[in-house]
Amino acid sequence: MPSKSDDYKADQIQVLEGLEAVRKRPAMYIGTTGESGLHHLVYEVVDNSIDEAMNGHCDTIEIILHSDGSCSVKDNGRGIPVDNHPIHKVPAVEIVMTKLHAGGKFDSDTYKVSGGLHGVGVSVVNALSLWTKVEIHRSGGVYTQSYKKGNLDSKLKKIGDSDEHGTTVRFLPDKGIFETTEFDYQILRNRLRELAYLNAGIRITLSEEDGKSQKFYYKGGISQYVAFLNRGKTALMSEPLYVNGEKDQVQVEAALQWTTAFRENIHTFTNNIATREGGTHLSGLRTALTRSINNIARKRNQLKEKDPPLDGNDVREGLTVVLSIKVPEPQFEGQTKTKLGNSEVKGIVDTVMTESLSNFFAENPSDSQIIISKCIQAFQAREAAKKARDLTRRKGILEGGGLPGKLADCQSKDPAVSEIFIVEGDSAGGTAKQGRDRATQAILPLRGKILNVEKSRIDKILGNTEVMALITAMGCNITGVEEEDEFELENARYHKLVIMTDADVDGAHIRTLLLTFLYRHMEDLIHAGYVYIAQPPLYKITKGKKMDYAYDDSQLKKIKSKFGSGCAVQRYKGLGEMNAQQLWETTMDPNRRTLLQVTIEDAAEANEVFQDLMGDDVQKRREFIEANATAVANLDI
Repeated sequence: MPSKSDDYKADQIQVLEGLEAVRKRPAMYIGTTGESGLHHLVYEVVDNSIDEAMNGHCDTIEIILHSDGSCSVKDNGRGIPVDNHPIHKVPAVEIVMTKLHAGGKFDSDTYKVSGGLHGVGVSVVNALSLWTKVEIHRSGGVYTQSYKKGNLDSKLKKIGDSDEHGTTVRFLPDKGIFETTEFDYQILRNRLRELAYLNAGIRITLSEEDGKSQKFYYKGGISQYVAFLNRGKTALMSEPLYVNGEKDQVQVEAALQWTTAFRENIHTFTNNIATREGGTHLSGLRTALTRSINNIARKRNQLKEKDPPLDGNDVREGLTVVLSIKVPEPQFEGQTKTKLGNSEVKGIVDTVMTESLSNFFAENPSDSQIIISKCIQAFQAREAAKKARDLTRRKGILEGGGLPGKLADCQSKDPAVSEIFIVEGDSAGGTAKQGRDRATQAILPLRGKILNVEKSRIDKILGNTEVMALITAMGCNITGVEEEDEFELENARYHKLVIMTDADVDGAHIRTLLLTFLYRHMEDLIHAGYVYIAQPPLYKITKGKKMDYAYDDSQLKKIKSKFGSGCAVQRYKGLGEMNAQQLWETTMDPNRRTLLQVTIEDAAEANEVFQDLMGDDVQKRREFIEANATAVANLDI
């Protein structure tokens, strides 16, 4: 149950600066004024409730999407302090809501750990909303205050008595700031589900007013999360290994489970923040895994003295891990500030994980043997893959240049202006080669469907001609062959990789196979924003000398209405039905084309989709297709 401790008081609120710049430059504070920025508002408020929960003062959080477009977040924490601040002489809640960098999180006695460490959270939400209302149950009373566009709208009022405790924040995003103000239930659901897994025993409810509602409560926490991520896979151990330890005020919690799959699936978090770029905690985890499994394999004589050691890729094959650490003062770095930089954390995670892994392998000899046998098979496959890759490289050098023969390269050597179109089949490839801008556009035709990498080991992947052609053409290596191998984004020969397939079932399948490969082995291309999907037209409409193209049925209807009766409609079944000029005009000309950029907003959700579509579970694939077949208008993975 939440603690009723009252040690969170007005004199613990520290003020660093005001709100002046937030409405002028909102993207500086929430990243973007697009859809992700809008949802960031909800996360900022929810993070305050989660911080209360992480520090033992809250166990219930309720999020409601109201019919007027506003959102409310209610928790049963201690409630924001309502007494006057000793220096600023106004209620503490007013400072928290209207001053940037104000809050209790700078005081380590108030919050031992916190996700929203910068203290900009709820004040930024207030600044970017048309109105905000806060209701606080604390110290036997109910208090309310309201704000407009970040400014005070009413003084703090006590409106009654209460024996409850907690805070409710309700806000309406400002339409003058955001590109969209409509909350996406699915996006919020995914993040709230993740938070419930990461904070075992907390009840989180997401509801639409007069609509659907969903509750998230996981007593098993991250162990249940791993089981969820592994559904549809065959596990090599009956239950995930759960790890929980603390050293030097850093809490380390992890759940691990090996499966018969060939991909690793590792999710890391710091203070509930997803660290998508990894960091020192991930390094500590990897070190512990590689050392521990090598040690036990040697002890059990499954690895002989003369055998080379297993490397990280071998021991992580088929492994799903959720690693969640709590750090008093995390330091984030990397492109998107989602990489943990605290140097001391590596050794702490290594120590805690090594002890738990040693105990597990000692106490579970049969599981140990199965896991190590899989790791050794992965090692043997990787050795074969290295030979295949080295042979391909030598062959490429001997034949000149090392680029695949079917690649029609562009003249420019500047990656920033160079594009590569991955085209389905030689016929469409030929048309694309004729229609392209040779200065900046390269064409790589692929024959048939590439290998399903979700169900293939690395040796088979590197033995596939089509996959190797793509790897060689991009020039930036792939992950998963050798531990020391790194994907080298700076060596990418093109800063636009455009998947251009037919708008039919086969084209969709090829597109999914390509995206699966890129997600598993060239994920940084997607993070860098280099991967796109071409949007060829579905129809050509002509009437006399007039001609236009429609990319969907609604456009077709508008064009037919504009042209009037008697127009001819041609339905394109594939790219090969267009001549070079038409393909250039509709799909390749940078001034007229439409490209969909592939992004990864949620790696766990992307993994779930790929797993359902490309994995072994036929029923899951059928359910996914039946649920989504009529709804796909835009692909964002």
